[in-house]
Amino acid sequence: MAGVIAIVLAGGEGRRLFPLTLHRSKPSVPFGGKYRIIDFVLSNLINSGFTKIFALTQFKSDSLIAHISDAYHLNPSLGQFVKPVPAQMRIGRDWYSGSANAVYQALNIIADYKPDYVCVFGGDHIYKMDVRQFVDNHIASGADLSVAALKVDMEQAKSFGVIEVDKDWRMCSFEEKPKNPKTLADDPSQALCSAGNYVFSAIPLVKALIDDADNEKSSHDFGKDVIPAILKSGSVNVYNFTGNKVPGEEISGYWRDIGSIDSYYEASMDLVSIKPSLNLYNSMWKIRSAATDLPPTKFVHENERKNRIGSAVNSILCDGVIISGGKVNNCVLSPGVRVNSFSNVSHTVIMDNVDIGRSCKIKGAIIDKFVEIPPETVIGYNKEEDRKKYFVSPGGVVVIPKWRGSVEDLLKKYNIQ
Repeated sequence: MAGVIAIVLAGGEGRRLFPLTLHRSKPSVPFGGKYRIIDFVLSNLINSGFTKIFALTQFKSDSLIAHISDAYHLNPSLGQFVKPVPAQMRIGRDWYSGSANAVYQALNIIADYKPDYVCVFGGDHIYKMDVRQFVDNHIASGADLSVAALKVDMEQAKSFGVIEVDKDWRMCSFEEKPKNPKTLADDPSQALCSAGNYVFSAIPLVKALIDDADNEKSSHDFGKDVIPAILKSGSVNVYNFTGNKVPGEEISGYWRDIGSIDSYYEASMDLVSIKPSLNLYNSMWKIRSAATDLPPTKFVHENERKNRIGSAVNSILCDGVIISGGKVNNCVLSPGVRVNSFSNVSHTVIMDNVDIGRSCKIKGAIIDKFVEIPPETVIGYNKEEDRKKYFVSPGGVVVIPKWRGSVEDLLKKYNIQ
C-alpha cells in the first residue's frame, strides 16, 4: 500500500527467556522448528502487502541481522525490502532507552520516505494478523493513533497495557502494567489489553516523539509515555484484534506473548497437538523463513533388532532430521537433529543440529542449538538432579543452552599455544 512504512521493534533483550537469549536477542529465538520469532510479524506485514519494512535491532543482533538477510529477498526494484537497522547513535552517544526512543532515533527513515502512515509493531510475539484491515480501520477512524487490542485474563493483564474504550472503540483510558487492571464491563474475569502493535498517522507520530524526547521525566516508552500523551491531546482509536480475519484461517485472534520459558514451551507444545491453535500449514498465509539445503528427514529401522525402531508421533520434524532407531513423541525437531538408537524423547523442543546420543531418556525439555547429549543421559525425570546441571524454569521445563565453545576450545582448534 502506498504511503505506508512499517517499523518493527526488534531490539528486545528478552531477559525472561534466558538462557535462550544468552547468545541472541528475543526476536531471533527459534520457534516452531524452522522459524524465528520475528518471522511472524514480518510475514504478517508482507502477506498484507506492506513491503517497506525496517527492523530496528540492538541487543546481540548479529544472528538476527543474518537471518533477515538470508530469509527476506524481496524485490528492491519495486521498492520492496526488509532492512535491518542497527542502533546507530544518530542523535547522541546513547543506545535505545525505550521503544519510543528507538523510533525517535530512526526519524531519518520517516523523513526520507515521507509516509502518510507508520506501522510500529513489536518483533517478539507469535500471532497472525491481516495488517491491511488494521490500517484501513485506522484511516477510517481519522485518529492520530490506533492500538490493536485483545481480551486477556485478569492475572495476565497485569503485564500489559490495559485499555478502556467507549461504544465507538475510542480509547477512554490507558494504564501500563497496572496492579489492579480495569475489567471488561461484560466480563469481570478479563481486561482489554494492548497487543503492542500500533498504526500512527505520520505527522502526529513525529510530533509525539519529539515532545517525548524533550521530556526529561519520560521513560521514552510507547506504553508508559507516548500513548497517554497522545490520549490527552489527540484521538486514539482501538482496533479489535479478535475481529481480524486472516485468509484461510478458521480461528481468528491467535496471539501469544512467549516472553518466558514456560509460555514459550506451552506455545511450542500446542503446535504438536491434534488441532493446534496456530496453523503453520495455511498456504494462503505462509510464514516465511530462511531456506535450508538439508536433505529430507530419515527414519532408520533395523528388522534384526526389534527394539531398534526409528519412530516419531505427534511431532514436527524439519529437514535433515535423522531418527536413527530412537523414539520421538510430542516433540519439535529443528533442522539437522539426530536421535540415536534406543533413545526416548518426549514433549521436548530440540533446536538445530542437536545430537541425542544412544539410550537417552529426555522429557519436558528445551535443547538449544549445537548441543551434543552424551549417551545414557537422563533429563526431565528428576528435577532436583536437573537443577544441579541445567536451568529449570518455574514450571519445571529443563533448558540446555546453546553450545558456543570456550576460548580454550578455540585455541585447541587452531593449535594456538
